[in-house]
Amino acid sequence: MRRVKLIEFMIALAVSLGMVVPILAQQAEKEVQEKSTPTARVPAGQKQKLTGVILRREADSFILRDLSGIDYTVSLTDRTRVEEKKSNPFRRAKNYGVTSLLRGLNVEVEGRGDSSGALVAERIKLREVDLMTARTVETRVTPVEGRLGETEARLSQAEENARRLSGQIEELNAISNAARGGAKAAQETADAALAGVQATNERITTLISELDQYEPKATRTIYFKVASAMLSPEARASLDEIADQAKVEKGFIIEVKGFASADGNEDYNRRLSQRRADAVVRYLAENHNIPLRRIIIPFGYGESNPVADNSTREGREQNRRVEVTVLVNRGLTSPPAAPSTQRTRISSDIRP
Repeated sequence: MRRVKLIEFMIALAVSLGMVVPILAQQAEKEVQEKSTPTARVPAGQKQKLTGVILRREADSFILRDLSGIDYTVSLTDRTRVEEKKSNPFRRAKNYGVTSLLRGLNVEVEGRGDSSGALVAERIKLREVDLMTARTVETRVTPVEGRLGETEARLSQAEENARRLSGQIEELNAISNAARGGAKAAQETADAALAGVQATNERITTLISELDQYEPKATRTIYFKVASAMLSPEARASLDEIADQAKVEKGFIIEVKGFASADGNEDYNRRLSQRRADAVVRYLAENHNIPLRRIIIPFGYGESNPVADNSTREGREQNRRVEVTVLVNRGLTSPPAAPSTQRTRISSDIRP
C-alpha cells in the first residue's frame, strides 16, 4: 500500500510541477493584474459545488480557478470542514486544518453564496497525495517569493543611486576638462564617486546571491502533555517572546516543526504532531498578527527525530514538542561590502 501511495505521489508531483510551478513563478509579476481581475459571483443563498486549483491564499479566503478557467472567491469560517477525499471506503477520512489549503492544491468545495458573491465554504475535500505535492512546491517557492517585494524596493533604490552617481561622474569630467586649475580636486571627487558606485554594485550582487540564504535568530521549544495539542500558559509565554523577537527583525520567516513521543501508533502520532504545529501557527497568527506568508508550511514529523530516549518518562516528555525558529534573510541583513581600494582615473586631455 505504501509503495502504491509513493508511486501516486511521484506521478502527481511530476504533473503538478508542470502545471503549478509556472503559475507560482509568475505570481509576483502578475500580482497586481490578478487582483484587478474580476471573479465570478455566486448568487446569495445558492448552494454550489466547485472543483479546481487554489491560485491565491489569504488569511480567511482563497481564489479558486475551476476546471473551465473561471475564478471564484471562497470564504473560510470557523464552521468550514477540511477533510480527505479518500479512495478507500473502509477507513475514516482524515481531517485537516485550514493551514493545509495551499496554493496549487486541487480541492472540491461545497457551500453557499453570500451577499458579496463569494462562496462560503461548508466542506472542502482534498486528496492526501495532492496535499503532499502542494507542500513540496510551496516549501520551495514561498521563502524566496516572500522576499521579492522587499528586495525589489532595495534594488530599485540602489539602481537609482547608481544612476545618480554616474551622472555626477559625467559632470565632474566636464568640469575637470574646463577648469585646468581644479583638475586634481575633480579627480579625487570622481574617484570617491566611483568607489560609491562600486560599493553599490557589490551590494546588489550580495543581495542577489544571498536572496535564499537564511540564518537562525531565535529558537523556542514548546512542550505538550500526552495526546494533547493544547498550548499551556508556559507555551504561550514562549510564543509571545519569539513573536516579539520576530517583529524587530527584517526579512524574517518562522519555521514550525511538530513532534510526538512514541506513545500510540505511528499514524496517530503523525497526525497529533501536525495538530500541535497547527496550534502554534494559529496562536502566532491570531494573537500576534504574524502574516501567514511569513510562516513556512508547518509540518508534523510524528515520532521521527526524537531528542531523548522514548523508553523513559522524562525522554517522552522532551519528545512531545514543537520547535519554533525565527530565520532571517542574510541578503537583507548582511553589512555592505567595503569599497574596493583600487582607484580608477578619469580620462582627461588636461596637461599641467
